[in-house]
Amino acid sequence: MSGGVGIRMVDVAKYYRTAAGQVQAVAGVDLEVEAGTSVAIVGPSGCGKSTLLGLLGGLEKPTRGEIWLGEVEVARLSEAGRARLRRDEIGFVFQSYDLLPFLSAYENISFQLALRGAPDGERGCKELLDGLGLAEHADKLPDQLSGGQRQRVGIARALVHRPRLILADEPTGELDSQSAASAMDLLIDAQRAIGATMVVVTHDMGVAGRLDRIVRLRDGRVALEHAVA
Repeated sequence: MSGGVGIRMVDVAKYYRTAAGQVQAVAGVDLEVEAGTSVAIVGPSGCGKSTLLGLLGGLEKPTRGEIWLGEVEVARLSEAGRARLRRDEIGFVFQSYDLLPFLSAYENISFQLALRGAPDGERGCKELLDGLGLAEHADKLPDQLSGGQRQRVGIARALVHRPRLILADEPTGELDSQSAASAMDLLIDAQRAIGATMVVVTHDMGVAGRLDRIVRLRDGRVALEHAVA
């Protein structure tokens, strides 16, 4: 699947109930992202960046508001429907890697294709591993890889099925500057090649400045947004 999907968030809020009372993670966000473009979400720790990303990916349902991915209103989907959406149309890059510990680097990447009933895609998997400098580590298990190597495997897994939407939570957080630049090169090149829409949560303004737009959150709300010059 290729071609990006437009995003429209209308008065989206997410509250959590805790023993100490109600916690507001996202509060009345309105946001539009044009199909095929890239957006960086920045802001201080605890401002709702990762929660916003999870809502976009259907990992959680909003307390109120609408989240549209193209013609699909995510919050109205069943749990199974949201799972299908994530499997078929979204590529996630998690800060915590979320690799399967009993599968090799190559198998973690190709497993994404197996979930969709797609062919193994050996060539595509190997090209991604090579592009991220992981070819010689293809047969290693996650606990045999460094943190940066595991993050790069996570990036490859997010791209292998050519998603319409790429959601990345601090994709360069565990990488040195050279590896971070290479990883962002791959993400941006892949996003442009398949026309995907991309939303990246980052604290690194160098990363944010490589995308089309920057949206700054504060206290769960959009405080500022602007195009990158």
